[in-house]
Amino acid sequence: MIIKNGTIINPSTNEMKTADIRMKNGMILEIGSLSPKEQEEVLDAAGLTISPGLVDTHVHFRDPGFTYKEDIHTGSRSAAKGGFTSVICMANTSPTVDSVSVLTDILQRGARESIRIYQTAAVSHGLKGQTLTAMEELKDAGACGFTDDGIPLKDAALCYEAMKKAAALNLPISLHEEDPDFITNNGINRGKVSKAFEIGGSPAMAEEVLVARDCMLALHSGAHTVIQHISSGNSVALVRTAKALGANIHAEATPHHFSLTEDAVLVHGTLAKMNPPLRTETDRKAIIEGLSDGTIDLIATDHAPHSREEKARPLTQAPSGIIGLETALSLGITSLVKPGYLTLMELLKKMTINPSQLYHLPGGTIEANAPADLVIFNPDEEWIPESFASKSSNTPFKGMKLQGKIHYTICKGNIIYSAHEQA
Repeated sequence: MIIKNGTIINPSTNEMKTADIRMKNGMILEIGSLSPKEQEEVLDAAGLTISPGLVDTHVHFRDPGFTYKEDIHTGSRSAAKGGFTSVICMANTSPTVDSVSVLTDILQRGARESIRIYQTAAVSHGLKGQTLTAMEELKDAGACGFTDDGIPLKDAALCYEAMKKAAALNLPISLHEEDPDFITNNGINRGKVSKAFEIGGSPAMAEEVLVARDCMLALHSGAHTVIQHISSGNSVALVRTAKALGANIHAEATPHHFSLTEDAVLVHGTLAKMNPPLRTETDRKAIIEGLSDGTIDLIATDHAPHSREEKARPLTQAPSGIIGLETALSLGITSLVKPGYLTLMELLKKMTINPSQLYHLPGGTIEANAPADLVIFNPDEEWIPESFASKSSNTPFKGMKLQGKIHYTICKGNIIYSAHEQA
């Protein structure tokens, strides 16, 4: 296949140019002013932007155990529609990904999908935070990192031991930072909105105390440590300080945390309930500042599907989380690029090459001999998300006018999503 006339934006080299891309056997063969060969498929990308395929370091495909919400196949289709060619799945499935057998099953089934599916392993057995998993064996079996996402590691000594092992294995460890001792009701920020609902909520301090601890543990362990779905401005400042001290610390920001505040709960109810919760405008602005100055180096969706019935429960009983794969790029463009907080190059760097390099994944770049994983989109085109490839539709962004429409997603040289076929 040859892609003609597109504007290539390559965050790994900070280059933007109009050129053609020839692909063969799942790889990029050459880039330049190219003429189609006989029987070569031609994709005209005139007026469109071509980026490396997006990489999401934080998704929940709910498989095994909760496949009524999502499964590997529907999650893959949702990723493809959102421009993602690589995703990293969390370990809080049922059974937990704390053994080689569970890990191997997911990776084998994931290998049959059109996108690249990677899998983290749990830090602790059963996500109980008591004993470490066989981290070396899990790495050898294909784990790309370690996390107990969904549950914090309350035992500081255990967390430090896990960090040291992750550092020795040269894999990232990702941490869910919410101390339940400070939380009355999860998913809703403690503040004006929780008061309006007359509930206790979840204060930013619950996140900040663990972020402060783990920034120091990261500094002393040397581990590449990821603060997941950062939500507090104070947490951003802590990560910034830890980086200045020399820690191998990273942070994920989700599109919902840089696009919305706790006020969204008043409008959307349980569809705006997530862990950690949406917080104040001050926190949102601090997250954007952290993205702008490089403190936050990853944008991840925390794609968290739930059934309509579950989200229809009362606010304090409904599960936390929203889907995010199909709107992430557009929210980055709408909330960050168009207002001038980030350039498109800077946004894509946090969604392609940064996660690829941190997790030692192929791709994240557009150059000869790189994987032919690409997303082709129009950053100026408006669209409204109405229907989803995911099994679930739990998002406050449904019906919202967004900028940045995806036209094609290509993985391993194959078109795996086309907006033109969907029309």
